[in-house]
Amino acid sequence: MSPRDLEPAADDEGPALVRPYALVRGRTRTSRTDATPVESIVVTTHLGSSASVPLERGTILRMCETPHSLAEVSALMHLPVGVVRVLVADLEGEGYVHINLPAARHADGSVDRVLLERVLAGLEAL
Repeated sequence: MSPRDLEPAADDEGPALVRPYALVRGRTRTSRTDATPVESIVVTTHLGSSASVPLERGTILRMCETPHSLAEVSALMHLPVGVVRVLVADLEGEGYVHINLPAARHADGSVDRVLLERVLAGLEAL
């Protein structure tokens, strides 16, 4: 694949900026009290597996039959993380998915310092 293959066609108008906004009806916040971290793992529940949900929400349900992080879902669907965060929170509220928060987060939302130090040490070792 050459860099030219990645360039948009001459008649391509580029990404639609209104569509992601429309998917979440203009919402940027979820019903959850905290923003779901991008490293959270999303898994479709039994209820979600049997649900007939169309469009992007249905794509998320099918995709997350195999666990995926919120960031992976966003990347694979070519949608902004904020949009996917709202869609996933809606699906969780309906019982269609379960969100597994990272173990490094404490109940108050803070991150485990020991884990951060280990990550930093690993990065420095590279």
